[in-house]
Amino acid sequence: MTYVRFALLVTTLSASSTLYAQEQDKENNLQSDDTNLIVYLTRTNNTKAVASMIHEAVGGELFELTLETPYPEDYDAIVAQVDEENETGYLPPLETTIGNIAQYDTVFIGFPTWDMTLPPPMKSFLSEHDLSGKTVIPFNTNGGYGLGSTLEVIEELCADCQILEAFETRGGLERDGILLAIENERKEEVEAGVLAWLESIGYSALR
Repeated sequence: MTYVRFALLVTTLSASSTLYAQEQDKENNLQSDDTNLIVYLTRTNNTKAVASMIHEAVGGELFELTLETPYPEDYDAIVAQVDEENETGYLPPLETTIGNIAQYDTVFIGFPTWDMTLPPPMKSFLSEHDLSGKTVIPFNTNGGYGLGSTLEVIEELCADCQILEAFETRGGLERDGILLAIENERKEEVEAGVLAWLESIGYSALR
C-alpha cells in the first residue's frame, strides 16, 4: 500500500511539473513578427548596433529615440546635464513619435547606462506611453559598470507589464575616447550573445 501511494504521488508531481513547464513555454512563446516594437536610445551607436541585431532576428518596427532639443556633443556637458535631469526628475521632450502603440504585444527597450541609472529620454518614453499588459524586454550597453539601477526604474515605470530578463553587454567608454566598440569581431561576439539570449527568453523561431 505504501509503495502504491508513493507511486501515485510521484505520478501526480510529474504531471504537475509537466503542466507547469508547458504553461511556462506557452507564456514565453514569443513571436518573430510585426507585433514587436524595438525602441532604443543611443549616443555612440553601440546600443543601435544591438537594436539592429534584435530587429534582424525578430522583425517588427525599429525606432530610435531622439529629443526635441538634442544633448550637447561635448561629453562633460552632457554628463552635467544628465546629472541635473536625474536630480530634478526632469523628463526631456521627445521628438520621436510612435503612432498606435496598442498594436504591439512586445516592446524591446534599449539604452546605455547613464549616471548608473536609466537615461532620462527612456524615462520620458516609458512615462508617455502606457505599456500595461505588454511584454517589456530591456537591453543595455555600458562602459563596463553594468546595469546600475536601470531595471529597478523600469519596474517602477512598467508596473503592469511582464518584464523579461535583460540583455547587457559592454559597449564603448566615451570618457576615454572609446566610441563605437561593437564592430568587427566584437560585433560577431555580441550578435551570438544576442541570439542565445533571445532563445533563452522564448523566441524559438528567429529569422
